[in-house]
Amino acid sequence: MTSELISKVWSYSGVLRDDGVGYGDYLEQLTYLLFLKMADEYTKPPYNRKIDIPKEYRWDTLVSKNGAELETHYVKLLRDLGRESGMLGKIFIKSQNKIQDPAKLYRLVQLIDQESWVKLGADVKGDIYEGLLEKNAEDTKSGAGQYFTPRALIKAIVDCIRPKPENTIADPACGTGGFFLAAYDYITNKNNYQLNKDQLEFLKYKTFKGWEIVQNTSRLCLMNLFLHNIGDLDNVPPVERGDSLIADSGLRFDYVLTNPPFGKKSSMTFTTDEGDEETEDLEYNRQDFWATTSNKQLNFVQHIHTMLKTNGKAAVVVPDNVLFEGGAGEIVRKKLLETTNLHTILRLPTGVFYKQGVKANVIFFDNRPASKDVQTKEVWIYDFRTNNHFTLKKDPLKYEDLKEFIECYNPGNPNKRKETYSEKEPEGRFRKFSYEQIVARDKTSLDIFWVKDKSLTDMDNLPDPDILAAEIIENIEAGLESFKGIIKTLKI
Repeated sequence: MTSELISKVWSYSGVLRDDGVGYGDYLEQLTYLLFLKMADEYTKPPYNRKIDIPKEYRWDTLVSKNGAELETHYVKLLRDLGRESGMLGKIFIKSQNKIQDPAKLYRLVQLIDQESWVKLGADVKGDIYEGLLEKNAEDTKSGAGQYFTPRALIKAIVDCIRPKPENTIADPACGTGGFFLAAYDYITNKNNYQLNKDQLEFLKYKTFKGWEIVQNTSRLCLMNLFLHNIGDLDNVPPVERGDSLIADSGLRFDYVLTNPPFGKKSSMTFTTDEGDEETEDLEYNRQDFWATTSNKQLNFVQHIHTMLKTNGKAAVVVPDNVLFEGGAGEIVRKKLLETTNLHTILRLPTGVFYKQGVKANVIFFDNRPASKDVQTKEVWIYDFRTNNHFTLKKDPLKYEDLKEFIECYNPGNPNKRKETYSEKEPEGRFRKFSYEQIVARDKTSLDIFWVKDKSLTDMDNLPDPDILAAEIIENIEAGLESFKGIIKTLKI
């Protein structure tokens, strides 16, 4: 039954694509209709919940109409529900009908009406929705990939952090909610914890807090969480739409897990008196920041440090420039080393993300109470990048590929870690560097690698041509991103 339902939802996305409705638009319409259907199911036995959806816009008003009448009613419903308060308004704000053929809209309504969605397990509902989100991310024209972090990487990060019940978890750039769902899965896994009623309640309503700047993405995230049993219709939504960097919210968390958006500069676009559009670099003048900069990535790292409780833990995906850039970059790295225990860096290979041209890393750091002493004694680096090649279509990153890193990280007892690198094993990927070694480096650079790149020395063992071509594209696009940053700085 489950696989039948999943294939129905999938096949219908194909039907609509032939009409020019992309995965993103299909997902959006699915979000609105699923929400209304489940709200309707909750008003009936055995739930009998009071749901504050105006009578004239409840699910039965859609099922009873077809043709032009259905389309007109649906357009009005979307507009008016977007003006409501609470989670209802958050899901429907600025919503629009993207299905222009009334017959196809009718078919989609009937498809959803045939199923009792509330009775489905959270994993089934979630699988359907997550699958569509991933398809949407693969649709490169839509640009949705930048909001979707590969789930294999997220699961590996969460397995290293091991979040505990009744602890709070935040993501200041939560996209479609991948980190929240992986943490939820980890905490509800009976092999990890046996949760009591209070812990389950805390997990559903108090554990997660996210911010997302893009309206449609925050809408998809709310629905994704709701389908996975996080939050509900009657409570304050766990995700706020807005720029989390603007100010310190005052909230402090046990964990911050995030992949902030790629793109180096924070900027705002405005229209001049002459009607021309101009872009201006945006700097956040915040008292809690160590350095004032328009580099979005460095601002996120500083913001995450502020968000942590005194002993809070963070895992953050950052591009290479955060590890080696001078000026504000050096100030931020030094302060991070001094005030937190920046214990681990995972160097990621190319071909992992849906947005190309990105060379990224995951930095893991634990906050510490204020002290005169430097808090980082040594940094452990796992070079997963050198001699590893992935492509999104033919050879995507899998969770198993990160198993060795998780073992080296040693989540159960990080104090008992062992280097796999030595003079006898120069190809070992896990190596530690002391604080003294790092601050002696130019600009306190954390961009450190030692494994020999075999493609430079062994011409017989080159990767397949398509992987090489993808790597060349990645490198060219990474170079272009850097040049764009330089041009902006020079105001050319």
